[in-house]
Amino acid sequence: MTKPKEPFDPSAAARSISSLDDIDTEIARLALLCQVRILDPGVVERVVRNDASVCGTDNPVAFEKLHGLLALHFGVRDSMADAHGQALASRLEQQVIDRLRARFPTLAAEWPPAAR
Repeated sequence: MTKPKEPFDPSAAARSISSLDDIDTEIARLALLCQVRILDPGVVERVVRNDASVCGTDNPVAFEKLHGLLALHFGVRDSMADAHGQALASRLEQQVIDRLRARFPTLAAEWPPAAR
């Protein structure tokens, strides 16, 4: 487990959470546009490897943005871990993921979504 390099700063942690939340909200939106089941095991890794076969629809522009934002997400997360420690960074990231699941329930749904 990494230890923080700086003393804990609640306002810096809040900014990190806000940044991660903004990035992840856009990741969720792009995943929905591309019909990528981003919450399924292994899917994030495939997007990071630029494997567009995870898409349910062809949208190269949105997929490229999704790929780039995932890289940005991991960069922000690594910065959080460096500044605040791995344990806190993992907890904060899980909070963001939980909020995304609540806001975007179709991220974990079957594609295409069932007709009502």
